[in-house]
Amino acid sequence: MPVMDELDWSDLRYALAIGVAGSLAAAARQMRVNHTTVLRRLDALEQRLGARLFERTRSGYRPTEAGALVLEQARRMADQADAIERRVLGRDRELTGLLRVTTAYVVMEHLLPQPLAQFARAFPGIEVEVVENAVLVDLSRQRADESPAWVRREADVAVRLSTHVAEHLVGRQLGQTQCRVYACRGAPDLPQSVQPLSVLVREAPWVAFERDAQSRVYDRWMQQQLAQARVRLRVDIFNAVASVLHTGIGVGVLPTFMEPRHPELVAVSEPIPQLAVPVWMLTHPDLRETARVRAFMQHVGDAVAARLREHA
Repeated sequence: MPVMDELDWSDLRYALAIGVAGSLAAAARQMRVNHTTVLRRLDALEQRLGARLFERTRSGYRPTEAGALVLEQARRMADQADAIERRVLGRDRELTGLLRVTTAYVVMEHLLPQPLAQFARAFPGIEVEVVENAVLVDLSRQRADESPAWVRREADVAVRLSTHVAEHLVGRQLGQTQCRVYACRGAPDLPQSVQPLSVLVREAPWVAFERDAQSRVYDRWMQQQLAQARVRLRVDIFNAVASVLHTGIGVGVLPTFMEPRHPELVAVSEPIPQLAVPVWMLTHPDLRETARVRAFMQHVGDAVAARLREHA
């Protein structure tokens, strides 16, 4: 077998995509080529190595023993390439270029618009790209079930509602979100003033989250607290809860920072301590000295922290 540095890294990328995706079609979608290109690059690699790398089965492509060895080395090379890119970006001292931010939909709609607009005016050379994603992204490497970093670029900064963050990430806690129960203002069959939570659970109709959802602290709280409540409707995100509450069909939990956009809703409970969740702004250590990352985390972070204090 030829030594690894004689191989074409591009061919190894295609083999790694097949190993991650499990099929030619899925690998082709990751690489944004047609499946015949993936097959041709795999054939070329196997011919150069003189070994079959995958068993073709009905369920997909399964690595052979030789294939597993090649994939292990290719993953290491991909990690090294990603580390090199991050370290080079980390030396960037210019307030220019692209900065990718990942966050949740509710954060983007209610906490970030004004801070982002202010940042764009103050730093016109930085192009900010926001990806609304409710999963806390590991900024240094891909999750095991996702595309590798050389296929899908990770974000530079994450703004997250989360009780737990990856230990290797760096950043700051901007504050905490508070949640209360809300009802449509003026709805004749719904409470219009602050009530004990036990009374709301026992007497009011509810708009809740999906029955089987468990990933968020809000999901677990609702499963415990609303097990015996009268639930009229279930949705999956806070924005949908707010939209339904406007109909007067029931009461539901929302973060207090959503109040300015929904004056038609009235708080009918005190803040719920179990639903107070930190808001984090995070990046990878290799990127924290990048000028545009540092500027974003300071300016936008300060602005979001101020907005959270307003609704504490």
